[in-house]
Amino acid sequence: MAIRKDDYSKLAGTIVRGIGGKENIVNVTNCMTRLRFVLKDDSIANESELKAIKGVQGVVNKGGQYQVIIGTHVGEVVKDVRAEAGIIDDRVEAEINDDRAKPDMSIVKKDSLFNRFFKVISGCFTPIIGLMVASGIIKGVLTIFTTAGILTSKDGTYMIMYAAANAVMYFLPVVLGFAAGKVFNCNPFVTAVIGAALVYPDIVGLKDAGQSISFLGIPVTLVTYAQSFFPIIAGAWFASKVEHLSIKFIPRMMQLMFVPAITLAISVPVIYLAIGPLMTLLSDGLSNVVLGVFNISPIIGGILFGAFWQLVVLLGLHNAFVPVLINNMTTLGSDPINAVLGLTVFALAGVSLGYALKMRNPEKRSIGFGTLASCLCGVTEPTIYSIAMQKFKLFICAWIGGGVAGGIFAGLGGKMYAWGGDGLFRLPSMINPQGLDVSFYGFVGCALLAMVVSAVLSYFVADAE
Repeated sequence: MAIRKDDYSKLAGTIVRGIGGKENIVNVTNCMTRLRFVLKDDSIANESELKAIKGVQGVVNKGGQYQVIIGTHVGEVVKDVRAEAGIIDDRVEAEINDDRAKPDMSIVKKDSLFNRFFKVISGCFTPIIGLMVASGIIKGVLTIFTTAGILTSKDGTYMIMYAAANAVMYFLPVVLGFAAGKVFNCNPFVTAVIGAALVYPDIVGLKDAGQSISFLGIPVTLVTYAQSFFPIIAGAWFASKVEHLSIKFIPRMMQLMFVPAITLAISVPVIYLAIGPLMTLLSDGLSNVVLGVFNISPIIGGILFGAFWQLVVLLGLHNAFVPVLINNMTTLGSDPINAVLGLTVFALAGVSLGYALKMRNPEKRSIGFGTLASCLCGVTEPTIYSIAMQKFKLFICAWIGGGVAGGIFAGLGGKMYAWGGDGLFRLPSMINPQGLDVSFYGFVGCALLAMVVSAVLSYFVADAE
């Protein structure tokens, strides 16, 4: 149900009351269509009350977050929700104080390990999704220009624009370090500097030159941390413990200088000596397990991911795959898994199209075409909650369309070469830097196939009345 912009403040107040009041809210962010709450106590939230609110399309409590589905205008609503909850954006304390020694983020409260893991991943990754998509779009456009002969990789224009596009990925430990500092309730500038230490040019140069170093006589395993995910997250967690402990023992008047100094002096060596190499092995292991499905049978892997990825999104568990997808892109230079995932968007677009063509009611037909446009722009949740979840057989139609297309595309060896948007905005990401190949042409063909199969099935499954 659509609401007017003037009603956003009223909607925000009603949602905050339904969620258990501002006292129950640790933090709230948003994605494309959802408010994502981190709550002190999920059981206090009144799900039936929230679902009854005009402007709320659904409620999902998965992956350590209490998610309230609003729609594509959620970016405006979240501002009023944060104001209603008393959360001030980008608050930077002028000095370190004792309050930081009392972490209140729910990732450190008593909760299941499963939920805490997802809260950490989501809290660190969600703020930079837009930047990563922007990076992929610019890289895709640059690839088009070089393929067409408009630019070469030696041109100054290309190099400057590529620097703008690739900076967020190369310096990912710095960006994630800042986000992780907020998640772990410690000084985010310190954790950002720790991320910068992991990609410090002199040490990167030693790794590239094949040289070795030691710290206090202990050999250091040099690892490439540019574009890495897990090492800085684990490192920021360790740094938060060092910082909170330092605050307890250092006099207040000396904390401003000595707490960051001690945190850096202890954390950076520990990360280089132990945490970094261990987390790199963990990340590579997770990636190998997931890619193992594709290695055994690309077709089976493509069918499984193509069919059920949107169900994973629906359950709010997709952030668990983020480290794996990032690791694939950074270590392999491409990713066959994310390539298949892009087809699921077109499968849901087909559901919207079939539904719209079948409906006799003008309002329902309008919903179908409206959600179709949303899917083509990369946002699938309006289709999921407005159409597929109303008649689950329609969701199954999307699984079939996505599974068929995913199996074929994976069998062809399709890959994604840069982070990018979804829907039509995914196309630049499918362009091989070496030139157009099966990854691009195959994706276009399989996207149309996913859309057609889902549309035909949905047309016959949907009830015209």
